[in-house]
Amino acid sequence: MFLKNAWYVAAWDTELTQSLLPVTILDEPVVLYRKADGTPVALEDACPHRKLPLSMGRLIDDTLECGYHGLTFDCSGACVKAPGSQRIPAGAQVRSYPLAERYGLVWIWMGDASAADPDKIVQIEEWGDPAWGVNRGDAMTVDCHYLYITDNLLDPSHVAWVHRSSFGNAACEAEPLKTVVAENGVTVSRWMRDVEVAPFYAKFVRFAGNCDRKQHYEVRFPSHAIIKAIFTPAGTGSDDAPPHADLFLMNSYNFMTPVDDARTRYYWFQTRNFDPDDEDVSRQFDEDVRHAFEEDRVVLTAVHRGMARKRKPNIDLAIDSGPLRFRRALAQMIEREPVADPAGAPVYVVGRREAGQ
Repeated sequence: MFLKNAWYVAAWDTELTQSLLPVTILDEPVVLYRKADGTPVALEDACPHRKLPLSMGRLIDDTLECGYHGLTFDCSGACVKAPGSQRIPAGAQVRSYPLAERYGLVWIWMGDASAADPDKIVQIEEWGDPAWGVNRGDAMTVDCHYLYITDNLLDPSHVAWVHRSSFGNAACEAEPLKTVVAENGVTVSRWMRDVEVAPFYAKFVRFAGNCDRKQHYEVRFPSHAIIKAIFTPAGTGSDDAPPHADLFLMNSYNFMTPVDDARTRYYWFQTRNFDPDDEDVSRQFDEDVRHAFEEDRVVLTAVHRGMARKRKPNIDLAIDSGPLRFRRALAQMIEREPVADPAGAPVYVVGRREAGQ
């Protein structure tokens, strides 16, 4: 159901303090906090004694004391104190998870800790470039399986109906899509020629009249999406020629963290190639993007419910090529992924079902 050996977003960096923050990631309870020096920590949120969540305990310096019988764990998950016992009991250990901080987000590795390479976190080339503006975005919980969101983010066509007042317009209804499958994910894209600028973008583009518009929808394994919105004066759109001086480019970075098989935590922010220091523009982006993503949430919540109680098989359309190819490739990665048995030896799980269908 979930790819374990991958980086997922656990929280915004501002959410982590020297207080205990319980979260659920890939159906596993985790407690997050910061050490006194600011280093982030992630531990299994279940005391090995009676499984009380450790998040119901308290921090003592950098150690975490269980709120039931006082077993205390250091940042590696080792028990360092067991009141009433002459020695630390065997098995008094909780799992710790590797963390990394990038782009104002705290990332967590849920699989084999020895494979946790922070260089595998998505690279954002324009991050920190003073010529680019950033609106820091937000997060929401969506009551649906995460693969319905990756489906949605590999589907440029849906904006014509779900986001008609913002990202979409009639130009988005019928233009054919190009699908490319790569080692790290799937990209669906298309150019739309000599069309109106969609409502969300019309207030920001710096040219008059119609445009050439490119929709670039890229989802990388396991569930990270890069959506590029490109607008340029009609007749100037090209993947090969130098960009027009009035090119508008907005990159939307979207990170889906499965909570369980019915809920997803969705994080996002956007970068733009204009007005890098204009706080009013950033505020407008934040408000309008949040509104559009709320439209997605309503639809995706209803899709999850409808698919869960379907009485007849659902059908697929030609526009589903990208999402279906992403699902198949991810399912193969999950099937091949080694997991540990209770004794710690690696085993391979074969034939896990593809979730979300």
